[in-house]
Amino acid sequence: MQVTANETGIPMASNIGIETEAPATTMMLDNPYMMVRHLASTNAVVLFSMSGCCMCTVAKRLLFGLGVGPTIIELDHHGAGPDIQAVLFQLVADGRQPIPAVFVGGKFLGGIETLMACHINGTLVPLLKEAGALWL
Repeated sequence: MQVTANETGIPMASNIGIETEAPATTMMLDNPYMMVRHLASTNAVVLFSMSGCCMCTVAKRLLFGLGVGPTIIELDHHGAGPDIQAVLFQLVADGRQPIPAVFVGGKFLGGIETLMACHINGTLVPLLKEAGALWL
């Protein structure tokens, strides 16, 4: 995986993809729900983002500032972006904006409000440690 900087200067994974010859993996890539599930379960921290979203930039800066290297999926640059966004809308039951969407340790943490609340109340770092995203 290559890491590049976007126009905001935040490093991002530039080629996130799963390339195997297994038919199950191919089906997984065709199903946005399975794609989200697979990404969340195989990475300590996953951030679904939009490149022009200021709250997404806040989430990225917070995670990078804590020393976390999240897997970042820019939905506006991803072929299945609208389908993935529809899956994320289903995860947010109360109809709030699901972007940015943060998964920690394979579980849906929430959006920017939940991420900031966990940071402020001191529960974010223990969650990140438990997920293996921090070794401090």
